[in-house]
Amino acid sequence: MDSQTFIQLTDTSLKIGLGALIAALVAWLILWRSANQNSGPRENRRLQILEEVSGQVGTVTHIFAKYSSLVVESIQFGDRWPTARRQELDIVNTELVNEFRKLADAEAKLLMLGEKNLERSLRLYGAKIAVFRKQVYVCRKDISHEQITTLKMGVNQVREAFYDMLSRKYDRLLATN
Repeated sequence: MDSQTFIQLTDTSLKIGLGALIAALVAWLILWRSANQNSGPRENRRLQILEEVSGQVGTVTHIFAKYSSLVVESIQFGDRWPTARRQELDIVNTELVNEFRKLADAEAKLLMLGEKNLERSLRLYGAKIAVFRKQVYVCRKDISHEQITTLKMGVNQVREAFYDMLSRKYDRLLATN
């Protein structure tokens, strides 16, 4: 084989090899991009669910704040507490019960996402509210303002712990998007 034929064969082989390498790189790049684009909507859905859970917890927190202030007012006023305020408390109490159903839905969503620690934290928040409601009720006379404040602080601490965990998870999901 003469040198010119060898050079032409080598040149052709290099061109074919380089073309195959470029084709493989382009195919890999296309597959990589499609795989990353498919995870985007899924991650966005996770973010959306976490936002919904946060909204539901925020609503429960707001209604609980109204409930607790009305109950404390009833304890302070005792028998002199106006009937209109008692009716308002009944309405707020019904709202709180309805929102607790939504809180259970939020717990289910967290479990669906595999977020067991967040779900436990949320369940603990709901349990703390339930304990507050069992200890602090209309016209109870044998509980002090300090005891009520301590119970309320316990509820708030659990809520803050939940939101800290939720925020960390949310930030991690945003960073990967």
